[in-house]
Amino acid sequence: MTALDFLSQAYRLDLRIDSKLEQIASLNELATKCTSTITGMPRNPSHSLSSMADAVAKIVDLQTEIDADIHRLVDIKRQIVTAIKAVDNKEYQTLLELRFLCGCTWEEVAAKMGYSIQHTFRMRDWALKTVVVPKVESE
Repeated sequence: MTALDFLSQAYRLDLRIDSKLEQIASLNELATKCTSTITGMPRNPSHSLSSMADAVAKIVDLQTEIDADIHRLVDIKRQIVTAIKAVDNKEYQTLLELRFLCGCTWEEVAAKMGYSIQHTFRMRDWALKTVVVPKVESE
């Protein structure tokens, strides 16, 4: 795993969590919709209940996945913080923290640090060379 892959893990996992939260919102909306059609024709009354139950079951499953992802995100961020703190250069640390922990774009990092975007990219390349990626334990 490269330094960039290692540092980008938190961002990608955070995106997946956000996606799951959006799915939950959509399922909540679906589960709470009440559309009843009044006709004289008999129909299966359990259809709407089963679709609501399915939506609720999916919501519960997604919430369980989100909880596991959040725990994993906290662990990954802890590893990233440790790796960034091990970098000797404070400017590199700040650059890496802004990008990989705060989620700033490279343009935002450049503006906050007062550098041109070109210099920020050069610093990024230098900083990534100094990051030590922890070894992944085999299971």
